[in-house]
Amino acid sequence: MFNHADTSQRAHGVAFVGSYLPRACGIATFTYDLAKAVATQIGKSQSVIVAAMNDRPGVYEYPDRVKFEINQDNISDYARAAEYLNSSGADVISLQHEYRIFGGEWGSYLLAFVRNLDRPVVMTCHTVIDNPEPEQKEVFTELTARSAKVVVMSNKAATFLPDTYSVDRRKISVIPHGIHDVPFVDPDQYKSTFGLEGRTVLLTFGLLHRDKGIEYMIDALPAIVERHPRITYLVLGSTHPSVVAREGEAYRSSLQRRVRDLGMEEHVLFQPRFVDIDELLKYISAADICVTPYLDTGRITSGALAYAYGSGKAVVSTPYRHAEELLADGRGRIVPPGDSGALSKEILALLDNPDVFESVCRRAYLYCRHMTWPATAVKYVRLFKEIRDRFSVAARTGR
Repeated sequence: MFNHADTSQRAHGVAFVGSYLPRACGIATFTYDLAKAVATQIGKSQSVIVAAMNDRPGVYEYPDRVKFEINQDNISDYARAAEYLNSSGADVISLQHEYRIFGGEWGSYLLAFVRNLDRPVVMTCHTVIDNPEPEQKEVFTELTARSAKVVVMSNKAATFLPDTYSVDRRKISVIPHGIHDVPFVDPDQYKSTFGLEGRTVLLTFGLLHRDKGIEYMIDALPAIVERHPRITYLVLGSTHPSVVAREGEAYRSSLQRRVRDLGMEEHVLFQPRFVDIDELLKYISAADICVTPYLDTGRITSGALAYAYGSGKAVVSTPYRHAEELLADGRGRIVPPGDSGALSKEILALLDNPDVFESVCRRAYLYCRHMTWPATAVKYVRLFKEIRDRFSVAARTGR
């Protein structure tokens, strides 16, 4: 699987491969946060570099940590990236896997990368499909076979890997999605920042696409506004670039028409921007309730959910798998997908019962302190060291 070059005299380092900020992409945000946290954890004793996946080459002004750029639709770039990383001083490759950021059918161009690497790969899976198409299964199975470790962010995802993709259970590590270590605050402290003083704020954030299910939350608003007239539903996020390329702003326009048809113009605020982490955390802090009304119940990971939950927000969500795990035992509320009546019922139950609302928020905040980025980085660094040491032993012994 690996060409075991001698690593004993080489400086230790980690190379992250994935999309990266300032690209507007949830994986880019994750890769940025994880690389930053790992670099802080290991200090200057090891290097942390990035090979960034590009959907639009030459557009992004990357920070110095990005040492190589891969055009996702140019298969030759993948082999060149492997050659670069083989000689870069990185002794572990942290690969962020999400199908849509790699070229080829089901991201198959990525195989040209892993086949040419002589460094061990730790692959973090942002999507695990439990009922894959044959071609998708073939690509993903080879990627897991060529990885020294496979990281998933939920226990449910870990069960799919052996059963569906024949991954050795000893290869699998569960490391939760990281969260920012922010204080538990009263939302009113932040509302004036956005001109929302005196309002009860409901928030959905992240890149817009039709699986977000935002139309059902808009349909739920009249019943909520009837009892709580000072409601603002804030929809924060630009439309996903691939959606813009395919249909422009048709989805956002349909949402805006729905708001007008329901007479909810005074209660819905669209902010069509991809904001940086600091601003995003302020928006989350200003929210009373975060809503993830997603239609894809097979969704295995949600960064938006993790960040809202980690800020101690009351979250109302559809039952995708990440939400089912995080929001169990009274740490949030689950509603069926596409059910506006259930959304309004659960949101009203929280707003009408302040003690219950406070309990949900505190349960969420206290439960996830083990998920902060520093704590997450410790788990990854420990995993990288395990793989590096095993790879070094194999290189010395020829095994």
